[in-house]
Amino acid sequence: MQTTFTLSTRGQGLYELTDQVAAWVHGDGLLTLMVRHTSASLLIQENADPQVRDDLGAYFCRLVPPASDPSMAYLTHTLEGPDDMPAHIKAALLPVSLSIPVADGRMRLGTWQGIYLFEHRDAPHRREVAAHLSG
Repeated sequence: MQTTFTLSTRGQGLYELTDQVAAWVHGDGLLTLMVRHTSASLLIQENADPQVRDDLGAYFCRLVPPASDPSMAYLTHTLEGPDDMPAHIKAALLPVSLSIPVADGRMRLGTWQGIYLFEHRDAPHRREVAAHLSG
C-alpha cells in the first residue's frame, strides 16, 4: 500500500506529520517514508517540547550557514540563492528516509517521538513524502 503526504512549509524548520501518517497506517508491517526533495530531510524527534525543534534548527543553521556567510565562500552552487546549497548539505547529513514498524495499526514510536519533515530552505515550499506500508 502506498500514498503521498503533502506538507506546506513556511521556511526553515521542523514540520510534524505524525498524525497524518498515523491516520493512514493499519495492520502490521513496515512503514517506509521518503522525502521527495533534495533540500529537506525526515527525522524522528521529540514532539513534547517545541524548544527541541527550535534548538535543532538553530544548531544546523550554525553548522551550515548560508552561502552568503564568509565561511561558505568556497561554495560554487549559488544560482538558486544563499540557502540552496546549504540546504543540500543539511539533507546530505540528515536522513531522507525512515523505517517504522507498525503493529496492530499503530506505529511503534516511543512516547515522545514524532515524525518531522525538516525544511532546509527559507522560502515556503510544498513538500511530498512518499509512504509505503508492507506487511
